Amino acid sequence: MVIGLFALVLASFFTGAAFYITLAEQPARLGLEDRSLLAEWKPSYKRGFNLQGSLVAVTAVLGTIAYIQTGHWLWLTGALIIFANWPYTLIFLIPTNNRLLAIPLESAGPETRRMIESWGRGHLVRGCLGAMAVVVFFLAALS
Repeated sequence: MVIGLFALVLASFFTGAAFYITLAEQPARLGLEDRSLLAEWKPSYKRGFNLQGSLVAVTAVLGTIAYIQTGHWLWLTGALIIFANWPYTLIFLIPTNNRLLAIPLESAGPETRRMIESWGRGHLVRGCLGAMAVVVFFLAALS
């Protein structure tokens, strides 16, 4: 059960970070002019990718271990939901991320801004997946 509680805590950290990016960092960066917007997004994305990717992987493993230990299907469900961030990111966000990373700062313009706005909307899904995993892990912990 302790492993499951760690999964719940890490899923909560992931969700908090994802919603912070969506609700605080993204709106703040959109207030910048196009070149500064891209200049802020690039290093922020790289750091966030490492942090959030690691949280997803560890949380999914812990949720799976909790399932193996308890046999309770909610732990596995939470692990699968949090893990869904990986394929979602690879399919829907990475193509935009790679295009943005390839843009030289001096070439940033309105299209760059539109891409970062779209990226922000897509990132909201990551927070929602995290929130769903938190709820499922919480219900598993109560069982």
